[in-house]
Amino acid sequence: MDNRERVTLTGAQETLLATLYGRALDARARDPILGDEQAVTAVRRIDYDFRRTGVNATTAAGVALRAKQLDDWLEEFLAANASATVLHLACGLDTRAHRVARPATVRWVDVDFPEVISLRERLLSTPDGDYTQIATSVTGEEWLEGVPADRPTVAVFEGLTMYLREEDGRRLIERITGRFPSGELLFDVYGTMGIRLQKLVPAVRNSGARLYWGVDDPRVIEEWHDRLVCTDSVRSVEMPGVDRLPPVGRAQMWVLARIPRLRDVGRMLRFRF
Repeated sequence: MDNRERVTLTGAQETLLATLYGRALDARARDPILGDEQAVTAVRRIDYDFRRTGVNATTAAGVALRAKQLDDWLEEFLAANASATVLHLACGLDTRAHRVARPATVRWVDVDFPEVISLRERLLSTPDGDYTQIATSVTGEEWLEGVPADRPTVAVFEGLTMYLREEDGRRLIERITGRFPSGELLFDVYGTMGIRLQKLVPAVRNSGARLYWGVDDPRVIEEWHDRLVCTDSVRSVEMPGVDRLPPVGRAQMWVLARIPRLRDVGRMLRFRF
């Protein structure tokens, strides 16, 4: 008897299955980058045709590298702020709360739509420590007021910004930066060329999702709040560990890195406030 969980997500929410599958494929690789075994378990429990994601060995390694960069930055912040609050926005089925090393004094908050949080509760174990899930849209105006503003706070959001309209992304960043005493924002963005090429991404095309917001110059975001400072901006084609991609992936990144209009197709950004 098939006891797998049937998933009927569509649009942007369906794309969370692509990143989950990417982490699972990486975990099964000969030399895993992230080694996310919980992703493997979750994929096995889901009734879904993962071929729809278009994820292969190269894109899986790219997903893992992106996640690892954000994990590394997050662990650096938590090493320096043992009693911080973590806002993991649009968490999807990401197991970041399980895999990131953090002191027991850290407050962790996962935020996503109600149907996604419900799926998390059925598929993933509850992480240890001070852990809370909030079932709402990250762009909603009310949920943030329920998070105490008594600690340094780091917000990490992976695979979110490109699905937002710029005004919604700006409002979210302004609200976080204005509410907490200090902290960091860790997230990835597409450049405007990446937005234009969105139909070339199978997970986006096959889910019916649409991308809106592209960032070409991180300094524009600094202007949104007088406390915001961009401390790191890493092109996707130059991420640490890109040499661990399969040969085809390494060749693709080498070419993209040398084409001015394409080398900024994606970035990993780190802001301090």
